[in-house]
Amino acid sequence: MLSNFWLVVLGAYLLGSVPSAYLAGRWSRGIDIRQYGSGNVGATNLMRFTSKRVAIPVIIFDSVKGMIMVGVAWKLGLGVTEQMVVGIAAIVGHNWPVFLRFTGGRGVITTMGVGFLLPIINNLVPLAASALVTVLYGSVALVSAYFKRLPVGVFIIVAAFPFVVWVLTRSLPLTLGYLAMFLILVVRRLTARQPISITSISKRRMLINRLLFDRDMRDKEAWMSLVLEQQEKQGRLAGNRR
Repeated sequence: MLSNFWLVVLGAYLLGSVPSAYLAGRWSRGIDIRQYGSGNVGATNLMRFTSKRVAIPVIIFDSVKGMIMVGVAWKLGLGVTEQMVVGIAAIVGHNWPVFLRFTGGRGVITTMGVGFLLPIINNLVPLAASALVTVLYGSVALVSAYFKRLPVGVFIIVAAFPFVVWVLTRSLPLTLGYLAMFLILVVRRLTARQPISITSISKRRMLINRLLFDRDMRDKEAWMSLVLEQQEKQGRLAGNRR
């Protein structure tokens, strides 16, 4: 059983490491998505430079790859704690993929998939409560997206995971697992490679912006304008060198 567990963990990390956004950018437009926009290897950045038709399959794949491996662990009879470790391995694979030299996305969609599936398949949360939480979380996401503050909404949703799970299940291992998911998001946002450097912002403000808005500046339009200007300038320089 122990060998099965570690094999599933390895499989979860490798499946999580499949860089679907990077591959979709390459196959659809011949671009390296890491060199465009925010440089994030995720569906949002991909959609900005390709299309919804290209990004939607990526969203679906990224949401189910963690769920698939949690389902495999459940099917093999592994406990809730082991299933949580498997789900986290998939998230870590997405964020630090071996196939892209450990530079991946933020793992938000994969985190959501694992976070919502695990209590349900183990009958830890009543279906009605799961539906209510889904509606509440969906409302937070929609409102934050409407006001162009989706990263803030995502932060709130993932930060609330441990509290919601504790209230509904009183399971310490499960709560600690959801807390680990939140900490992974925090670490990834704070340490992610940024496309430009902003020297006019204090270190403290920059870290807060990264944590809440997933960028160094609060104003998204100003941030993207500076990023695109810098990337266009670099493109012209590269063209001049050739």
